[in-house]
Amino acid sequence: MVRTITTPPGVSMHLQFHQVRYFLALARTLNFTQAAKQCNVTQPALTKAVHKLEEELGGALIHRERRFTQLTELGKIILPTLEGVFAAAEAVRLQARSYQKKAIARLKIGLAPSISAALITELLLELARIIPELRFDLREADGDELVELLLDGEINAALVGEAVELPERIDHWPLFQERYVLVLSREHAMTSRTAISIQDLRDVVFLERPGCDVVGRFLRECFVDYPGPKVVHTSDQERHLQQMASAGFGAILVPEHAPRLPSLATIPIEGDPVRREVQLLAVAGRQYSPALDAFIKIVRTRDWTSALERLRDASAPASNNDNIRNAGPQHGDSLFEPRIRGDRPSDCETSRSRDLEARPSRQPHSIGRR
Repeated sequence: MVRTITTPPGVSMHLQFHQVRYFLALARTLNFTQAAKQCNVTQPALTKAVHKLEEELGGALIHRERRFTQLTELGKIILPTLEGVFAAAEAVRLQARSYQKKAIARLKIGLAPSISAALITELLLELARIIPELRFDLREADGDELVELLLDGEINAALVGEAVELPERIDHWPLFQERYVLVLSREHAMTSRTAISIQDLRDVVFLERPGCDVVGRFLRECFVDYPGPKVVHTSDQERHLQQMASAGFGAILVPEHAPRLPSLATIPIEGDPVRREVQLLAVAGRQYSPALDAFIKIVRTRDWTSALERLRDASAPASNNDNIRNAGPQHGDSLFEPRIRGDRPSDCETSRSRDLEARPSRQPHSIGRR
């Protein structure tokens, strides 16, 4: 490293960073042997560097007489300035190192409100074992806002379930499909059923999160010919909706993987009229950090069928599991439909596309993904 210090007009000095470091070590120890050990160099190399520094400064900095070493007057005068130069350079180096570690060891993931963090907790634990210093930053926002956060570099990747309009700069990978189910208090009379028909939902009161149109689309598509249920109560927090449902205020439509309170029961809807596709998003063409690259690969190669089954069983109360199992997939469809996984989109996309499986057909009255 070279640092130029401007002195009176027409004079300049080119100080090598290692020369300054060696001199400061010698000024502290006043012993060439100890200073060389501190700097992890040989004594002749240290002595040569100090002599070069003296030549640049135009005078002796060290006076050596037999066993005694001491600073000259010039050495005493210049010492505080060189200490300041060295400290400033060290501060810059540490800041750069800290930034590089931060860029590698922090992973910022966006989740749509209908995407539970439970979907990725196992993946994050696996990543933490691979990258011990990795830190996670989870952000929740609607799908359109997550796209903006991706483009602005505020998050590295996102999982969305809504039908978001994606610009060309966003890479997207379908992960799986899942159905929505009805969630209500275990004290409700309907919880004894293995499934509920659309007609039986006409008198149900629904709870909804503002900005989430799944209930609205459900009502518009499935109750065209006769009056349907109404949305009476709302909250922008999923946990608040669950508390209200548990208290008996109404029912919620939720993705089947979503964790829920033990006081709530889950009932499939006949025909599975509400389904959605979950996608992974990242910015196309942007260099991936090691953490992001590992995250994308792990997410895309995960066995989502098994993972979602475990989540479903873990979140459902034991007395309610049979409702889910007995209802089963409708018309031969699997409960969860994992999407094909592959490599990051690239110039080889055409080759990769040959490995994609055919997408299963949707059910009658299907509302589509969200």
